[in-house]
Amino acid sequence: MAATLFTNIRQLVNIREEDQLLRGKALAYLPVLKNAYLMVEDGIIAAYGLMDEMPESLTVVEEIVDASGQMILPCWCDSHTHLVFAASREEEFVDKIKGLSYAEIAARGGGILNSAKKLNDTSESELIRLAWNRIQELIRMGTGAVEIKSGYGLSVEGELKMLRVIKKLKETSPIPVKATFLGAHSYPPAYKDNHSGYIDLIKNEMLPVIAEEELADYIDVFCETGFFSKEETIDICKAGMAHGLIPKIHANQLHLSGGVQAGVELGALSVDHLETMDEEAIRLLAASNTIGTLLPTAAFFLRMPFQPARQLIDAGTAIALASDFNPGSSPSGNMNLVIAMSCIQMKMLPEEAINAATVNGAFAMGLQDSLGSITVGKKANLILTKPIPSLAYLPYAFGSSNIDRVMIAGEWA
Repeated sequence: MAATLFTNIRQLVNIREEDQLLRGKALAYLPVLKNAYLMVEDGIIAAYGLMDEMPESLTVVEEIVDASGQMILPCWCDSHTHLVFAASREEEFVDKIKGLSYAEIAARGGGILNSAKKLNDTSESELIRLAWNRIQELIRMGTGAVEIKSGYGLSVEGELKMLRVIKKLKETSPIPVKATFLGAHSYPPAYKDNHSGYIDLIKNEMLPVIAEEELADYIDVFCETGFFSKEETIDICKAGMAHGLIPKIHANQLHLSGGVQAGVELGALSVDHLETMDEEAIRLLAASNTIGTLLPTAAFFLRMPFQPARQLIDAGTAIALASDFNPGSSPSGNMNLVIAMSCIQMKMLPEEAINAATVNGAFAMGLQDSLGSITVGKKANLILTKPIPSLAYLPYAFGSSNIDRVMIAGEWA
């Protein structure tokens, strides 16, 4: 594999020697090296430092990139997506504009059940093709790792099909992919009045096959009023944990659902959404090792209040940012927009948002050893910006594409 030397980098962003989950004031500290060089060999970050101290021997490489006026950052780590889906749902988007409620749309066969029907009618090969194209688009926008959830199958066959698609993407994608089993996303119509029956299906028919075929890294539950209760969430997650899956939870999106409490009790890697929080939930989460993953583009698309990022950060919670890319409530995987929205609407500092989308995003996928920072030995998944005046310009100029090129494992994407 070719070696690449970047020279005259205006700012080399998020340089770190050790991996640490960031919380509180540490989230606002973003180490930067000005007028720097960066050496990439065999897809790995091999060396970096000040231009004045660059060894002459490094210049004997296949490719030298003069990055004058430009910045280099680690790629975004998007730890919450649903990017395997069969079709978009813009007709529901129009229905919402016309004033229809979520319940009315669902009664028409919309919502999660709409995606489930379309997915079950779509072949594995077609789902792979669609998802592959989405991943390529995300890479061009700077995403260097992605988590993908099931949850649009809602049947034994459908959920396993989704997870097999994600496994194929894992094997072929140029960026790391993590798989999450979200069979407990909603109740299929046949089990609308038989919740225990569907939970038994998850535990007895889905999980054993998932474990046998090694189809998932994580287990997730939509812990929400009208969906899965706190007690049901804990029950399902414990069944997944018995098969080696680590819990992540959709928590507190619409109501104080007990999802945060369930996540902390289970030692979940992350609790995601958190639009609806009270002092108790914030205090519990801040005192735990569970990451709070915020999904501002979902709140934006659904016209909901944004997550209380400032209160969470000031309380000492470890915060990550992710896109929630899905056809119903966040039809965008653009992490640049996520970062901008976090600053504009949630009052996060640019440094906090970048750290939450890189270092802490990597932690939220268990990829902190290989991604999330400019560290010798980590994968060279890098964003080369266009010439920009400052780091704050990235979220400030939210409507512009400020990415010049993206490198994945030492190769230009």
